[in-house]
Amino acid sequence: MIRKYLRRLENILVWAQNRVSDKQFIFLSSVLVGISAAFAVIVLKSFAHWVFLFATYINGILKLSFINSILPIIGIFLTVLVVKKILGGTIEKGTSQILYAVAKKASIIPKKQMYAQIVTSSLTVGLGGSAGLESPIVITGAAFGSNYAQRYKLSYKNRTLLIGCGVAAGIAAAFNAPIAGVLFAIEVLLVDVSISAFTPIMIAAATGALVSQIVLDETILLSFKQQTTFDFHNIPFYVMLGLLTGFVAVYYSRRFQKTEHFFSRLKLSPYRKAIAGASLLAIIIFIFPTLFGEGYESIKTLSENDPGKLLENTLFSDFRNNNWMLLVFVGLTLMVKAFATGITLGSGGNGGNFAPSLFLGSYVGFFFSKLFNVLGLTHLPVSNFTMVGMAGILSGIFHAPLTAIFLIAEITGGYGLMIPLMIVSSISFAVSKRFEKHSMDVKQLAKKGHAFTSNKDTNILTTIDIEQIIQTDYLTVTPDENLEKLVDLISHSNQVIFAVVNKEKELEGVVHFNDIREIIFSNFKVKYTSVKEVMTEPKAIISPNDTMETVMNKFETTKMTFLPVVKNGKYYGFISKAVALEAYRTKLKSMTID
Repeated sequence: MIRKYLRRLENILVWAQNRVSDKQFIFLSSVLVGISAAFAVIVLKSFAHWVFLFATYINGILKLSFINSILPIIGIFLTVLVVKKILGGTIEKGTSQILYAVAKKASIIPKKQMYAQIVTSSLTVGLGGSAGLESPIVITGAAFGSNYAQRYKLSYKNRTLLIGCGVAAGIAAAFNAPIAGVLFAIEVLLVDVSISAFTPIMIAAATGALVSQIVLDETILLSFKQQTTFDFHNIPFYVMLGLLTGFVAVYYSRRFQKTEHFFSRLKLSPYRKAIAGASLLAIIIFIFPTLFGEGYESIKTLSENDPGKLLENTLFSDFRNNNWMLLVFVGLTLMVKAFATGITLGSGGNGGNFAPSLFLGSYVGFFFSKLFNVLGLTHLPVSNFTMVGMAGILSGIFHAPLTAIFLIAEITGGYGLMIPLMIVSSISFAVSKRFEKHSMDVKQLAKKGHAFTSNKDTNILTTIDIEQIIQTDYLTVTPDENLEKLVDLISHSNQVIFAVVNKEKELEGVVHFNDIREIIFSNFKVKYTSVKEVMTEPKAIISPNDTMETVMNKFETTKMTFLPVVKNGKYYGFISKAVALEAYRTKLKSMTID
């Protein structure tokens, strides 16, 4: 029955594509991609919430506090089992794969990503793995957009645009925050978007948020209803919180990556690695139960009037009303969070760092403000600092201050905290950027020399194939020949530069027409001057293995218009700066989303 309706819908879309303009079809497509992404959110969020309620029920009724530790072991093991038996043994994690697909794979995302992320992340995070669902949601939305565009044979520009629509709809549906969804798609993934491209992305985000709002129970989403006010007297403390969240973001990024890499490099079978990592995670969650799953319930608890509830059903429950013990628990939890998430993903689980960044931010904001209050130095609004702290960590980890500002503004139900959000997010971003050039999700791609949408020129240059712009048909001369041969070549070609090669085709130098302009008009000099006497050493040599960014840097440094290419120690050809720039302009035009 479902297949019948899908076939009917597909026939309608084919009919519509042939009868409406391209722009109108993209608008229609953005709605459908938004709906698809929203239902992926509904499935993931609902499953995770049901498991959390189940674990809470078991703990409350049967007093089995260890159930929170058992479930993550089951979840990570099942995730590895699904990856090995169903998904071909591998699965890509993190939003960096979207960046890579846009930059290097013509915005083609494999079909399996439309369901692989939903299945694996629901098992990992739904059963208590200490990670987030938003990254899998974003990848799923992007996969819907990409594969929809492939199905209807849309261009690279429109494929990329629909990827952005899927991403925006996913974030919008996950938080009921359409503005944040749009900003995340543009700020993190698609920085080269013209104003006209905003419309389909906004339509998709609004659609995703609307579907989520209609179908999902509000309690499943992270939201706050209490009124928030801003006191300008607290600005110095918000500045300090911005600095603190910036440093904590750097700490989290580095600790998480080292932990994840440690487990990923362990020479164990996937199943043994899953059991070993999940068992260690189980111990951590037994001591700090708030690290179970996404942790959004504990964020709500911290922002309410009785944060001591956080210690209930923990080893520290006897100190429920002790503010100092609460601070110690919160402080230790935020320090351990990076290791818990790194173990979850490194041992074979699937998830992301979006939810952990919000979790960490709320704990940092609470710890900071509560400490000042307990010391009696001042009286800060703890709930405000808890929420603003989330923006600080999110901005620092993802290098996305605008997304952080508007996400927290939307989930708090108003813009009363806009000024502190701007202060904390911008300062945290500046601090994080000072120590980490790239955001955490794209840092590994940077190490591999891949492109990033955070750097427009680099992104475009790395899509250009050097082999395609090397001109290998240039005429050459040998060093022992006199200039008569060279003059003859000049008169019968339009070359202005010649490679000087020996019998083994090794490059010994180059001759520029401008350097011999005066000599070639003297018959005597032409006859009795050898090529060796007028050749010069190349100011730079290019290898076919160089990146286009390296090539352009060499042109910029040498101020030359032609540079020789040497392959396997032999002269291979020349690259013209004019040809390289033309290739850049062509790519720029094809990759600009409008």
